[in-house]
Amino acid sequence: GPAGCPRTEPLSGSSQEPLFRGADRYDFAVVIPAGSVECFWQFSHQGGNFFFSYEVQRATGIGNSRNILVTASDPNGFQLGVSQDVRGQINFLTKDTGFYQLCLDNQQNHFGLMQVYLNFGVYYDDFNMEHKEPAERKELNDTLEAIEVSIQRLQIHTFHMWRFYNFARMRKGADSFLLESNYNYVNWWSMAQSCVIVLSGLLQLYFLKRLFHAQTSGSQKC
Repeated sequence: GPAGCPRTEPLSGSSQEPLFRGADRYDFAVVIPAGSVECFWQFSHQGGNFFFSYEVQRATGIGNSRNILVTASDPNGFQLGVSQDVRGQINFLTKDTGFYQLCLDNQQNHFGLMQVYLNFGVYYDDFNMEHKEPAERKELNDTLEAIEVSIQRLQIHTFHMWRFYNFARMRKGADSFLLESNYNYVNWWSMAQSCVIVLSGLLQLYFLKRLFHAQTSGSQKC
């Protein structure tokens, strides 16, 4: 649960140490064993934009189904989104401050594991502007404020470009595993069919030789 996760936010305001903020976005691949559930927790302030996308890159086992059940819940345990497919997205606005839970359920597949690529995190549209003092904002002239707004807009656009880049990485990874699986499948079937062809040729040759095999006896027949 969240109690076992390292907190990246200050526990109280009395500490004089500099505040440490964890990374607000992550992208990595995780292996979900057969019949198990893996959960992750992401901290978010109120009013953040939470995004979560996933894609099943490969699956093993009987049936080779690549569908996985993914759920997202708020700090109170209320379910905010559900997706059950090969790939999907869950996006929502965080209304409470705390740890949001993301779970990947592979319990329907009892005989094979899944490798899933994840991309999730939180971004804030006007996070810095909301936490500035009014007096400090008044001291900024129009030019600096315009530059700041342009930089923030550029950061948001760059962030969304990074998200689309990760979508492309997901599809590329899944296609790579699919091509490798098809390559191995074709090779094994080609070898099996070649063995069957060679064996059938040898059997045909053996039975043809038996048809022309003459039994030798002591007396010659006319």
